[in-house]
Formats: sequence, C-alpha cells, structure tokens
Amino acid sequence: MYEYLIGKITGITPAYIVLENQGIGYQIAVGNPYRFKEQEEAKVYVQQVIREDTHILYGFKKLAEKQLFLRLISVSGIGPKSALAIMAGEEHTGMINAIESGDVTYLTKFPGVGKKTAQQMILDLKGKLGDLYDPQLNLELLPQSTGKIALTEAMEALAALGYSAKEVKKVEKTLANEEMQTTDEYLRAALKLVMKK
Repeated sequence: MYEYLIGKITGITPAYIVLENQGIGYQIAVGNPYRFKEQEEAKVYVQQVIREDTHILYGFKKLAEKQLFLRLISVSGIGPKSALAIMAGEEHTGMINAIESGDVTYLTKFPGVGKKTAQQMILDLKGKLGDLYDPQLNLELLPQSTGKIALTEAMEALAALGYSAKEVKKVEKTLANEEMQTTDEYLRAALKLVMKK
C-alpha cells in the first residue's frame, strides 16, 4: 500500500491530477485539483481503493485529510467519490461540528448524502474526528487560471464532484458577477454556496 507519492504535477483536470514520478504518470483523484499547481513538485498522500473493475488512487495534500477520508469511507453509504465531494470544500470544521452536534440537515447538503447516510455518519463518527482538526488545512495557493476560464474550470470541478447540473448553473450564475482570480477561489466560493442552500 502507498502512503504518499512525491513528484511533479504534469496535469490538472476537473476530477484528478497527474503526478509524474520516475517517468510514471499517476492519475490521482482529488476533491479540489486546483489546489495544486501545474509543474510544481508535490507530496501527495494517497489511498488506493480497489474495486472489481477499477483501481483508483485518491490523493490529499495533508495526512489529516487522508485520515478523514478513511474515516468517511468507513461509514456505510459513503463511497470514495462521496467522501471526496464531502472533503472538497476543505473547511472541515463545519462538517465535524455537524457530526458532533447531530446536525442532519447540514450533512445532507453534500452530494450523495441523504438523511439516512447523514444519520449513519453521526452514529459512526461522533466523537471520533476531533483529533483530525488541523487549522492549516486552508492553504494559501498560487494563482493558476484567471477570469472566465477559472470560473469554467471551477464549475467543471463542481460537476465532477457529483453536484447536479441545476446546482452548478445556479452557483455559476451567482459567481459570474464576482471578481476572483483563480479556479481555486471560485471553487471554494462555489462549495460554500452549495452548502448554504
């Protein structure tokens, strides 16, 4: 099993990054690919998930994020893709507080999380996430894409996380009037908007 990979980011798409190490390009599914910068050297913590028909590497910037992912996928009803969508916003304190306080309504705002799954999250994880709180999970990022391109990339990433076309269009309409510089800024703002609905 892999703990992490170190290499150069050679590709960024709405759903994954490509990390080159020793001449091999690893496709790594991440919640917010735009936290990474193309051509940067990066250390990416990974979790390999093997299913009948696929082998997928899921990646994280911090070890605490990987540990949170593992705890989320241990909950019945939450698969790796749903866990990534839940973690994409990078502001995990809201989710942890919702689990600790039993706030089902907050948890059902995540794509793929219904009332039953939210209740299961509370049952399985309450009291088990406090050690993962890391105030440094919100990282300062370097600009990548600007203007309309950044907004388009952010909306593609939102769709890749499992949000519906209707939700994406609504968020895009709201953010079209905002003046942000990077894809990451747009995606963070978009995730906050979908969580407020």
